[in-house]
Amino acid sequence: MIKTEKILHLKSCRGRKVRVVREHYLRERVPCYSSLCQADCANDGKVLPPDLTHYVVPDAAVVVDYLEILEFRELQGIVFTQTACKAVQHSKGARQYNRLRNLLKDSRHDCVLFANEFQKYSYCLREKGESQEKWHTRCVYSAAVWYYNHLAGMIPIVMITEDQDAVAQYSCLSSGVYVVSVQDYLQMFWEQLDAARELYSSISQVLQEKESEGMEKEYAEHLPAEVLEAGIKSGRYIWGTLNVNKHRAQNEASVMTEGISKKNSDSSSCVLVRGGKNRNRAVHGDVVVVELLPKSEWRGKVTALAEGQGEEKSGEDSESKPLPTGRVVGILQRNWRDYVVTFPLREGPQSQSRNFQRILAVPWDRRIPKIRISTQQADALQDHRVVVRIDSWESTSLYPNGHSVRVLGRTGELETEVQTILIENSIHVAPFSDAQLREMPVNSPEKPWRVDPAQVVQRRDLRESHLVFSIDPQGCEDVDDTLSVRSLADRGLLELGVHIADVTHFVTEGSLTDLEARSRATTYYLADRRYDMLPAVLSADLCSLLGGVDRFAMSVMWELDAHTLAVNNVWYGRTLIRSSYQLHYELAQALLNGEKAEVPELAKIGSEEKDAKLAELTQALELLTHIARHLRAQRDRGGALELEGVEVRAQLDEEKNITALVPRQPLEVHETVAECMIYANHWVARKIQELFPHQALLRGHPPPRQEFFQQLVESATARGFTIDTRTNKALADSLNRAVDPQDPLVNRLLRMMATHAMSQALYLSTGAQSQDQYYHYGLALDRYTHFTSPIRRYADIVVHRLLTAAIEMESGVGPHRALANSKELEEMAQHINKKNRAAQRAQKLSTELFQCLFFKERDPQTDECCIADGVIYSIRDNGVLVFVPEYGVKGPVYMKNREGQVVATGQDGSCEWQSGSVRRYPDHISTTSSCGTSTFRLFDHITVRISVQSTHCHADSLNLEVISNKPHHSTKPQQPHSQGHCQLVQEVVRLAEEAYHQAQEKAARHHKFSREEREFCQSKTPNLYSLLEEVRELALMDLDMVPQVCATTA
Repeated sequence: MIKTEKILHLKSCRGRKVRVVREHYLRERVPCYSSLCQADCANDGKVLPPDLTHYVVPDAAVVVDYLEILEFRELQGIVFTQTACKAVQHSKGARQYNRLRNLLKDSRHDCVLFANEFQKYSYCLREKGESQEKWHTRCVYSAAVWYYNHLAGMIPIVMITEDQDAVAQYSCLSSGVYVVSVQDYLQMFWEQLDAARELYSSISQVLQEKESEGMEKEYAEHLPAEVLEAGIKSGRYIWGTLNVNKHRAQNEASVMTEGISKKNSDSSSCVLVRGGKNRNRAVHGDVVVVELLPKSEWRGKVTALAEGQGEEKSGEDSESKPLPTGRVVGILQRNWRDYVVTFPLREGPQSQSRNFQRILAVPWDRRIPKIRISTQQADALQDHRVVVRIDSWESTSLYPNGHSVRVLGRTGELETEVQTILIENSIHVAPFSDAQLREMPVNSPEKPWRVDPAQVVQRRDLRESHLVFSIDPQGCEDVDDTLSVRSLADRGLLELGVHIADVTHFVTEGSLTDLEARSRATTYYLADRRYDMLPAVLSADLCSLLGGVDRFAMSVMWELDAHTLAVNNVWYGRTLIRSSYQLHYELAQALLNGEKAEVPELAKIGSEEKDAKLAELTQALELLTHIARHLRAQRDRGGALELEGVEVRAQLDEEKNITALVPRQPLEVHETVAECMIYANHWVARKIQELFPHQALLRGHPPPRQEFFQQLVESATARGFTIDTRTNKALADSLNRAVDPQDPLVNRLLRMMATHAMSQALYLSTGAQSQDQYYHYGLALDRYTHFTSPIRRYADIVVHRLLTAAIEMESGVGPHRALANSKELEEMAQHINKKNRAAQRAQKLSTELFQCLFFKERDPQTDECCIADGVIYSIRDNGVLVFVPEYGVKGPVYMKNREGQVVATGQDGSCEWQSGSVRRYPDHISTTSSCGTSTFRLFDHITVRISVQSTHCHADSLNLEVISNKPHHSTKPQQPHSQGHCQLVQEVVRLAEEAYHQAQEKAARHHKFSREEREFCQSKTPNLYSLLEEVRELALMDLDMVPQVCATTA
């Protein structure tokens, strides 16, 4: 080891230049991470494979500017130098540096990190007068030469750089080390990789234009990082995440903070940012630093409904009470992502020129500003959706600069719109790779999977001793939970068992499948398809606890006092089960009700044996129901909330495709199964938190802020009800009392408002949060986690591993693997929370897309399906918000239009537009015209017409228009409110299937299903869970408000 010195020129917090001398140690042996190494390097971890034609070493500037090209999986054998990584860290910040680190960690990419600055023979001292860029290039070239010599010339080394002087200087110095430009490298080695070459052209054009930009400033410069940090510490500045109002994206944004400094203790936790200049180049989602304006300049949020998508006025609308108002003075972290844009329509003949044109592309997300990009295809892609990335936003530019990445397809096409939704929510789900599938066990007719005898010895065998059964929606394939219950009469006890699919037996921690599941974090359910977290051989087969087959499970079993149901003992462990019955909810409820019902598993046995087994099953269901009632009563006494949901079941055809949704009455067996799952989650949370107090993954649900209950309280008061929101128990009791016997929808809407007020339940690491954060407000439990759905949630897999480690610790044999520390677990929890939010948003947007497809081809003036009954649930300055229970649709209904006309009501209740005025009151809104005064009150039923408002650049949206102030009495046959939604789903599914089959027939006449559909369950047809969730979320979620989630989803 050789000691040398490293000289750094830094800036102090006051801006003075400081010369820092640090000790620097060089070594002869530094890992090369090549499988061709003959020098016995300590190459632990990922190594480059031996079957490559060459290694590529990118220059520091290439890694800084062209990292997204190096992320292509086709580019293999990349050696990132320590010099290049440091350049990214210093010039691009923590976000880009972490992106590079994650790339190096990802086993799916053939790339490694070489610590060239610690290798004795590759380290280069900076020469006097040498620029930093030239020094970096020389360091990277020296590393490339060392690599070639270290591997004894067994493989050529290609260094890529954008410095033409370096190409001329170094290309002939060493045989076997080739120095070429990025463009030449892609052209010579990856000619077939068109996407990479197009991306290179786009980025290069942006870099050239950046150098030639003007100097006139459009925005104030952001303050230096050290000034921002000092200002935050002193309380002068506030930091938080910028949230742009999508209905008033040009003028209104807010920054949510954890609390403003003590000097401003009278202020709220929301800082308003009005106008683009005050936003100062910050984009929705950025972490920003805000300086408060003088109180005389504070403004309130506009309380009127936006007059049209993308059309805003200022200075005319009334505002809420003034809020702290500020301006952005700096940005702590850019959270830019991929954005979908549309090129604006251009008039006149299309240009045939192949030169680059600079255009302002309009993002699909209204909260994002227009993005200036250069393209050679501006005319050809006018009716297409294009993925772009923002590169920079200088103070001299009104708009950010970016580059195009790829073209999604034509606007309006179903596949294009679905892919838009995925990209806008940062969901990137490719089919499972061959390498991942090779890790999976085989289960085929030729080679059926069998239980390993060694596992039989290690597990508790319940196949003969316990009656195990599942209760799920009809047609369910991914059965991840089963139940058992029996009486231990000789001991005066009952035994309750919850048995969950043992996914961790098949998914080894750190395997490719595990890494992919962790990256996805959840199964994504859209209205017409799903993207599974695990390969189908696990999710629909070996991990699914199907009836009549042996399966591995993780079990929690309680011994309960037969009279008091107090817990006497709890056992946790791995089991081997064989489910005797695979029941669906309606069948289980029929058995409980004493109705005659056919159990498929008993169809082929004699009547005497059949009666005995049926009596045994019924007795088990009754005992289970008795226990669940007790568990629910316990939680009710603690303040558990029951919020609004929509219950339906799916009807499947022989190929397991959904053909219809059938309304499902709420059944007691639904709550019975849910209580057992909640009970298991609670006890597992207790177990892992007690054994690993600083390394357990829990799911907390903090109490909502009291100000979020304002709409609920005011609406209930208008109806004569009192809502107490001080505790969850008080809220639950208040909602139970707020019942209108004449209109059950009133209580339903109040529960929906309570849902909107809820905070979001989040995963957390016990070592990173205080104990009071463990509490679950909605379920009224002191500790809670997710254990019961490991097939579709990665959090459950983590919890299964923690429970296994806890069992091993108690038995004195483990744990066999080191557990993630608190910091790593907290990072994982944040990742899973982020992916869950993305999944919820994508599901909601997918549902809205299909709603629009349902109504788009219908004439709203003549089609009876477009006329429906709506209930007013909120009053605004110029209109009301309405819920349409028939379709689960919510939206604004305007009482005043852009021309200044108001809704006037005739004697028969019909409505038309006339000149007049509108006035808002706490519980109603009135319009005055030549016809007189018309009043619309909270919870009034009105008749609305539903139509689709289409735009070129954004998603279609539904438009609601009042046509009568009286309830709608449909001439269609009476049906439950969800039946109309069934028709909607059937219709949009039909449209989706038609579009899909047309595309398939065009591509290949004899091809029915793609490889992805057959092998990976990336289905193009609807699936059970997605449509159940679609209907529930449709009624509950409203992301226009503060991010919320229903507490009962746990």
